[in-house]
Amino acid sequence: MKDTNHTSQVTRHKFSFNKNRLCLVSCILCLGALIFFAGCATAPRGSASLPTYNIGGTSYMPLSALCESFGIAWDYDALTRTATLTKGSHRINLMPGEKMVLVDGSAFDLRQPVDVHQGALVVPSRFKEQILDNLFKARYPKEEASLVLPQELKKVVIDAGHGGKDPGAIGKKGLKEKDVNLDIAKRLAKLLKSEGIEVVMTRSTDNFVSLERRVDVANNSKAGLFISIHSNANRVRSLKGLEVYYISPANDSKRALNFAKSSSLELDRSSFAQSPSLNLKTILWDMTHVSNRAESVRLAREICSLTKNNLDTNVIGIKSANFYVLKGAGMPAILVEVGFVSNLNEERLLKNAFYRQQLAETIAQAFKKYARECALREAG
Repeated sequence: MKDTNHTSQVTRHKFSFNKNRLCLVSCILCLGALIFFAGCATAPRGSASLPTYNIGGTSYMPLSALCESFGIAWDYDALTRTATLTKGSHRINLMPGEKMVLVDGSAFDLRQPVDVHQGALVVPSRFKEQILDNLFKARYPKEEASLVLPQELKKVVIDAGHGGKDPGAIGKKGLKEKDVNLDIAKRLAKLLKSEGIEVVMTRSTDNFVSLERRVDVANNSKAGLFISIHSNANRVRSLKGLEVYYISPANDSKRALNFAKSSSLELDRSSFAQSPSLNLKTILWDMTHVSNRAESVRLAREICSLTKNNLDTNVIGIKSANFYVLKGAGMPAILVEVGFVSNLNEERLLKNAFYRQQLAETIAQAFKKYARECALREAG
């Protein structure tokens, strides 16, 4: 005969063991689920202003919160699965699952698709950084520190290439280089002025300005930097991309002599018993040109680097040339070829106001980064 008390005890122990084992299995399953979903969609330490999510390794932001922060009206058509954002004259269309969005009628590639997270539409952070930040000003304050400018960079000359009777290059669809150059130059000027920078433009309307006059305006302005905006063209229509030029080191001695004869240097007169000789001024101008070239290259690198990050366009790189406006400028000077109007795709892009704004924003960002580095070098 079995001991009923012993049997009852064993039964209780078995039940307790099975219950603990179930709890352990449940915990393991829950932990596994958490790990799985952590890889799919978690809320990392993101911006203090707006929530962010990591979905498949890409940072996403809720569309509703973005629209609220920028003061954008939006609605969603369930039938067409299309979200429409409107503010002022701007209109943006996007669809969940799609990488392409329409910005004022032009396609923009987000690289990652619009998604749905926890029942709400979310967009890649690139949507905010490359579209909303360029079109609108957010209602929340920028976290970026205010720009501290070295004295020599508080005034900048912006040169819009060609103009008036000189259209520059003309694309197959009729886009004129002079119009692209002027529009980007004016947008860039507005951006720099918003940072407290004094801007001198060689032209602000569709008028012809000679190369000699452009150089005179630059040198008489006592500005610390010269930026010339141009658009490229080539018989090989497949060529495309942005490139930045600085003055070639060729003929440096001749150039220094010409400056010594025609231009004055800001010299500390107490350092000289009498007026410096032509030979001394030539040496000083040669040293100045070498220094200016180094600064030009630094800024050119920043523009190319940020263009690679900000825009879906080819970056050809940095080149030296003996262009008249670069040769004649007595300060650091660059010439930006923003794209080829002879390339059908780039002609279409350059015709679009949103893309031109992106180019201006990129050059302005590069200038600010360059200015901060200059300030740090001076402080060090």
